[in-house]
Amino acid sequence: MSAFDGLGTVIQGHIRQIAKTSGLEDGQESLEKLAEAWTMKRAAFEAAMRERGLEEIPFFGADEERGALALTYSGSIVTIGPLDGGKRRCEYASVGLRADVPESATEPESALSADVETDGPIAFSRGPVKSTSPVFKIAVAAERLPLDEETALLTQVAGDVAEDFARVNRTVVL
Repeated sequence: MSAFDGLGTVIQGHIRQIAKTSGLEDGQESLEKLAEAWTMKRAAFEAAMRERGLEEIPFFGADEERGALALTYSGSIVTIGPLDGGKRRCEYASVGLRADVPESATEPESALSADVETDGPIAFSRGPVKSTSPVFKIAVAAERLPLDEETALLTQVAGDVAEDFARVNRTVVL
């Protein structure tokens, strides 16, 4: 079975979309490279979760005090900072390959416009982007942490994962 055929249909659809906007040659070889990269990125995200004491949850309320880290089906990383005075610092990173979205964007005074759950987009009333592709995984700190420690943890994990994703892009896709 090919790497592409081994993925679920939703992820295959996102990979087809990414292939169209990535500048890669049209065809099965590009889909296979992107599928292999997706599989490696998912593993990197899951490893970072385990190593840094994050736990996976299926739902994150817009009014939750804590922050979260999300991986979208299209391979973007979204950092949703903990609530601080009614606002959140949120960061979006597409981690390359997509020409139809910003590579990265940050909004220090973000607000979610809806709850976040797997298989749905992250929507912002004010944020680094208006909305994202559907969420594949949501991770939160397993323990309650002070605001500054939780912010630092989520930022560090997102940065580490983004570096891993960029390395995958350079070695597998490009």
